Amino acid sequence: MFGKQRKLLEAGARASAFRLPLLDGGERELGEIVADGPALLAFFKVTCPVCQMTLPILQRIQSSGRLAIYGVSQNGSRDTREFNRRFGITLPTLLDSSQSRYVVSNAFGISSVPTMFLIDTDRSISRVMEGWRKSEIAELGALAGVNPFRAEEPVPEAKAG
Repeated sequence: MFGKQRKLLEAGARASAFRLPLLDGGERELGEIVADGPALLAFFKVTCPVCQMTLPILQRIQSSGRLAIYGVSQNGSRDTREFNRRFGITLPTLLDSSQSRYVVSNAFGISSVPTMFLIDTDRSISRVMEGWRKSEIAELGALAGVNPFRAEEPVPEAKAG
């Protein structure tokens, strides 16, 4: 699926510069993404059940306007657009698919999804989250000033990606 595997970037590392196409047109580079404050990059695949649970909850965090969140899809535009429609995702979505040889996923050392990186304005990585951990998502919500969970919504404490 991916090219040569690299070690997953860790907290404290500097994120590699990149430029990727946006699903809705145009491109975005890492410097633009973190220019106004920390941002979360959430790498996902449309067929990943844990991603299908995670992205709508990240959407709720994004809606606060206090934390920029970008989805990074490892699928093509058609499948990604359908995923976003199906799950109500409106957060900005970057495309890092097989057409680009997963260049950014490989640079970050992604081997499973979802994998998320909280990146500061100086491009240093402050958090790395693999798979689903309710406590980590709650911390992201607190950072953005929102509770991302609904009382009637059963979510597991942890799930591997």
